[in-house]
Amino acid sequence: MGERMLGRPFFGRWAASPASRWPPLRLARLRCERESVCVVCPLVLPIVERVKGVVVRSIGLDVHRDFCEVALLDSCGGRARGRVETTPEALELFAGSLAPDDQVALEVTGNAWEIARIIEPHVARVVVVSPSDTGIRQARAKTDRLDAQALAKLLAAGSLDAVWMPDERTRAMRRRLARRAQLVTARTRVKNEIQAVLVRRLKGRPPASDLFGIKGRAWLAEQELPIEERETVDAGLRHIGFLDGEIAEVERLIALDALQWPDIRRLMTVPGVNVIVAATFVAAIGDIRRFPTARQMAGYLGLDPKVRQSGPGPATHGRISKQGSAPARHALVEACWSAVRAPGPLRAFYQRIRARRGHQIAIVASARKRACLFWCLPDPRAGLRLRPAVTDPQEAAPPRDHRRRTPLPVAGSPPRISYPPPRHGRAPA
Repeated sequence: MGERMLGRPFFGRWAASPASRWPPLRLARLRCERESVCVVCPLVLPIVERVKGVVVRSIGLDVHRDFCEVALLDSCGGRARGRVETTPEALELFAGSLAPDDQVALEVTGNAWEIARIIEPHVARVVVVSPSDTGIRQARAKTDRLDAQALAKLLAAGSLDAVWMPDERTRAMRRRLARRAQLVTARTRVKNEIQAVLVRRLKGRPPASDLFGIKGRAWLAEQELPIEERETVDAGLRHIGFLDGEIAEVERLIALDALQWPDIRRLMTVPGVNVIVAATFVAAIGDIRRFPTARQMAGYLGLDPKVRQSGPGPATHGRISKQGSAPARHALVEACWSAVRAPGPLRAFYQRIRARRGHQIAIVASARKRACLFWCLPDPRAGLRLRPAVTDPQEAAPPRDHRRRTPLPVAGSPPRISYPPPRHGRAPA
């Protein structure tokens, strides 16, 4: 910025900045160095002359809670950088200064989806990427400015794979499901505190299977506890009652939205899948038909094994990648625990894997099988037609005589004579 004359730095024509729709230039701060004096200014996006067609500018945003570090890179080699406050007004003003042909890249953070929603109508494309796919974490020098420049360079080179951006309805379902999970976790923590009180005072196991049911609460009220422990138990019971009401309310809202969702209603036709499991799966996946194969959908959920291969050696497979949605994997595993108890193909698959690898690997493999079953639903307007689960062992397999099939007669062969089954011995030849 500055020019040198007679070995002394002085301010040059720093005020002659390119024209822009950004607010007027103001002096932000001075930075003194050994040989020059620089003026650090707010973000000014240069206007590039369009020669031989459209010049696409790649913009990288390193998002923070209070500001975004911006790096701009165009095809002519021009660069610019600065900061933008993460307020709706500042972001709208920044988005208005962008060209319709620009493309913007930012990493997934807590406020990334709202920033992408504000910028998306003003540019050609907004790419939201996972931090693990950019390679910025492994950089030797890592600053906000360098991270924004790396995003802009990767975007200009076409090396960024965008994550799927859900619509507003899917985001609302995700927020409700996340709130329900937080409430359930809080209720479990309070129940563990009450259980810890009983362990400290050597009260033993309660006679009821559910300590917080009617019989369990009556037994808990009869126990003689010190006053500080009784206060902990009473406060915990009140907290559990409050959390039960909040969980019931959020589940009611989830059910009302889920009943208007055809994909969720179709998944609920599968045995062992309730409204929470189906809503969690659809909120994580979105449209199932956007995956060409079931293997790709399993990889998106993180249920595919890791693969390591180098040189002439064969490929080795390890544990699952766990790169997808953790709530979706948890919901699939919980649904499989109830499904493998009923007779059916999934139970046979689970028992076959458990005999060789153990129950942990078997239940995860069953969850992957269940995810592939969701992908294989025949018609979006029809549910999965499955035989209901058999609970009575006498109904699990029909009598042998009913399963025996008479072979079809061969042309030119004598007719087959059927004899009634004798009481002892075999039928006559």
